[in-house]
Amino acid sequence: MTTTDTTPPADATEPAAVRKTTGSAPAPGKEKSSEGGVLNAFSHGILILWACMVVLPLLWAIMSSFKDDNSILSTPWALPDKLHFENWSRAWTEARMSEYFLNTILVVGGSLVGTLLLGSMAAYVLARFEFPGNRFIYFLFIGGMSFPVMLALVPLFYVMNNMALLNTTHGLILVYIAYSLPFTVFFLTAFFRTLPSSVAEAAMIDGASHTRTFFQVMLPMARPGLISVGIFNFLGQWNQYMLPTVLNTEQDKKVLSQGLVELALGQGYKGDWSGLFAGLVMAMLPVLGAYILFQRQVVTGLTAGAVK
Repeated sequence: MTTTDTTPPADATEPAAVRKTTGSAPAPGKEKSSEGGVLNAFSHGILILWACMVVLPLLWAIMSSFKDDNSILSTPWALPDKLHFENWSRAWTEARMSEYFLNTILVVGGSLVGTLLLGSMAAYVLARFEFPGNRFIYFLFIGGMSFPVMLALVPLFYVMNNMALLNTTHGLILVYIAYSLPFTVFFLTAFFRTLPSSVAEAAMIDGASHTRTFFQVMLPMARPGLISVGIFNFLGQWNQYMLPTVLNTEQDKKVLSQGLVELALGQGYKGDWSGLFAGLVMAMLPVLGAYILFQRQVVTGLTAGAVK
C-alpha cells in the first residue's frame, strides 16, 4: 500500500506578501556600499568646490601681476599679451617692498625661533613633570588663546612705550612671541604626551641631565609637531597687521602687511593695479613656498598627536 505525501512545500505555506518582501530585500553590504558611495561623492564634490574657490583667485592674482593696467581693467579674465616683469621691479623698488620684506623676515624669523624655543620648553615641563600648579598654568595658557588681542592694544601700547620698545624690531618680536605662545604650548603639550617616556628614562639612567635630555633626545623626536606649529605661527605672524599698525608706526620699521596697505592707499587716482598685484604675489610666495616645502611634515605632526 502506497501513501501519497500531501504536505505543501515550505514556500507555499508562506503568505505571498511575505515571500515578496523577503525576496526583494537588498543585502546589508549593498546598502552600506551605496550610502558610502553617495557620501564619498558628496565629500569629493565639496573638496573640489573648495579647491576652486582657493586656487582660482590665486591664479588670477598671479596672472594679473604680469599684465598692464589697461588689460586688468578691460579684459580681467584674459591671459596677458606679454609678461610685464616691470610690474615686479616697480613694486620692489618704488613701492619699497624690498624694505618691508626685509623687516618682515627679521621680525617673523626672530619671533618664530623664540616662540618655538620657549613654547617647547614650557610644553615639555607641563607634559612630563607633575608639580603643584601644573594644571593651573596649563589652563592659563589655554585661556590666553581665547583672550581677544584687540582688548590689549591700548595697555600694550603704553607698556611698550614705557619700556622704550615702541617702534623697534626687537619689541615687535617680543609681542609676536607673547601673542603666539598660548597656542604653541597647547599644541606641543599634547604632542609631548604622546612621545614614549622610556627614551627619556634611558637617557636619564645614562647620566644625561634634564637639559641634555630635552635638547638632544626629546626635541628631535618632537620635530613633526614643531614643524606643524611652526607653519601655523609663520602664517599668523606673516599676515599680522593689527599689532604692527599700533606698535610700529615708523616708516623704516614697517612690515610687509603695512606696506601692502600703503601701496593700495597711496595710489590715489593713479591706479597702479599691476604694481599692487605684483606686491600681493610677493607677499604670498613665501607662505606658499613654506607650506609646499613642509606639507608632509604638517600632516604628520597633526596626525601624530592624535594617536598614542
